[in-house]
Amino acid sequence: MTVTYHAGRRIQGLDADRTATQFPSGSVGGWVELGRTTLGSGSATISVGSLSDKRYYMVLTNSLGHSTGTNAHSWQLNSDTGSNYSNRASENGGTEGTHTSNSKAYIDGFDTSTDTNPTFNVAYFANLSAKEKLIQTQFVRQLTAGATTAPTRTESVGKHAQTSNPISTITANSDSGNYNTGSEVVVLGWDPADTHTNNFWEELASVELGSAGDNLSSGTITAKKYLWVQAYCKDNGSAIYSRLSFNNDAASGNYAFRRSFDGSADATGTSQNNIADLLASATYPHFVNMFIINNSSNEKLVIGHTVGQNTAGAGNAPLRTEFVAKWVNTSNQITEIDLDNTGAGSYDTNSKLKVWGAD
Repeated sequence: MTVTYHAGRRIQGLDADRTATQFPSGSVGGWVELGRTTLGSGSATISVGSLSDKRYYMVLTNSLGHSTGTNAHSWQLNSDTGSNYSNRASENGGTEGTHTSNSKAYIDGFDTSTDTNPTFNVAYFANLSAKEKLIQTQFVRQLTAGATTAPTRTESVGKHAQTSNPISTITANSDSGNYNTGSEVVVLGWDPADTHTNNFWEELASVELGSAGDNLSSGTITAKKYLWVQAYCKDNGSAIYSRLSFNNDAASGNYAFRRSFDGSADATGTSQNNIADLLASATYPHFVNMFIINNSSNEKLVIGHTVGQNTAGAGNAPLRTEFVAKWVNTSNQITEIDLDNTGAGSYDTNSKLKVWGAD
């Protein structure tokens, strides 16, 4: 395997090496694209049908805005419009609300604002034929363009009280106005019995520090519409802060974010030089998981979660951060992802950053 050395003394294999070692013949599992609908004209729904029966679905919804604005998005399954759905949701970390015996499972139905700007959501569906279908959704709304406005976020769970058939159609609904042309829903499936070599997510970067440093960087990666990023940030005995930036843009005030530490009230940052802090400063490891919609002509929207170990031992509960963010560049796709430590310590040896992407 060919290895190159980069800033911060991180080690990175070449793309050819990852391609050669990824998904060998007969590999098991992995997310496979089952269906996709991209709108050629405005529509109040985006429906993906004829889905193969898989135990789990991951659904990516890239809305490029609405013709007249909308204040709610929702799911319907198998074209069922009966009162067979219920859901629970929280907007911006606020008080939870519920809908029961409804004709759809709302994603962000408690946000009363109308908006013509893009949104992005990542959802998971549990699809056991004889059980009610369970849904988890994380949602980010861009709101007004520019770094002076922080995005909003929604966490929602829902269920479809249908126990006779597997999911075969997933439909995203806009309660008012149409999804704009180019908006799309992508449905991925995963089943433990699957054997294939065509995983939807392509590994773009895999970086591991060979010695302590303050930068975890993907290096230059292939531009992809959808990005999935994970990082394990290990302290070297002193406190570390992790701050996120893209394409070496870290001094122009082009970021805005919203976050909650340990369930506390949301805090926002606008016109920032980076997305901070992915976890409060601490002397222990943390793990970051995030998804990004990476359209060149739109602001880049981020959905992320961080868990921090806290003091070692089962007597100390871990810490968490929930965050959404945007990078307001509308000219270029993300082709580099950096996590920078600004704490007194450093990222220790074996800290890792991995990036997957897909179009």
